[in-house]
Amino acid sequence: MGNIARMGESLTRTPSTQTATSVGEKMLDVLSAAVVGARFADVVAQTGLPKATVHRILHQLVDLDFLVRDPSDRFAAGPAMLGLAGRTLNSLDVATVAHPVAVDLAREVDCTIHVGAESGEEVVYLVRQDASKPYRMRSRVGSSMAMHSSGMGKAILATWPRERVIEYAHSTGLPSRTVHTITDLDSLLAELDEISRTGYALDLGENEGGTVCVAVGIADTFGRVSYALSISTIELEYAGRTISELAPHARAAAAEIARRLGR
Repeated sequence: MGNIARMGESLTRTPSTQTATSVGEKMLDVLSAAVVGARFADVVAQTGLPKATVHRILHQLVDLDFLVRDPSDRFAAGPAMLGLAGRTLNSLDVATVAHPVAVDLAREVDCTIHVGAESGEEVVYLVRQDASKPYRMRSRVGSSMAMHSSGMGKAILATWPRERVIEYAHSTGLPSRTVHTITDLDSLLAELDEISRTGYALDLGENEGGTVCVAVGIADTFGRVSYALSISTIELEYAGRTISELAPHARAAAAEIARRLGR
């Protein structure tokens, strides 16, 4: 906490014509621009700030260990920044981050919203937000389902290297959940290619008879798709592939969750 406190002190020691808030915003802009390995000129160009201002702020950030400067004159995250990032990631609760987005989406489309996480060869439900309608899905937060029989699972599988998908198929045997479950490798690979092309996955009664969903993967802080979001309902409302009409809503919500996770 010492470096953060010193950073706060540096923000308050400003000329009377400049507020601490404006200086703080500039410092954060410079830090955001520099932390990706940028040079001085890159930071100036990205922030649009005067060179003298950028130079002064960079010097402060290096002095506070939020940045380091390498021999090629590029800046990178310093020990204080890395420590802060590590503590943030350790305390990050994806369910807490995703829940308000799921609430808004359920209100928007009036369908059940799920957010799940990859867990070995399964997807675990982290969030379930019900629609206003009287029917209820069988899903429960904390329960799991097979990757290949669910929309969320297939959205994640579609980002895996083909070799890993083949290993998954051989390991699990692609067991059937319903008469519509994909149970052979060639069909699964073809389905995953289609998901990669369209950007969303469908579950047409493959995991639970009479229900359909559209799902989109969610990138985590490191850009890996280890989470997914789905919009689910009964087949009587969205017969066949018409559930795909809600794909733009799923994409927007998944992108918002990813943004809140730091992507």
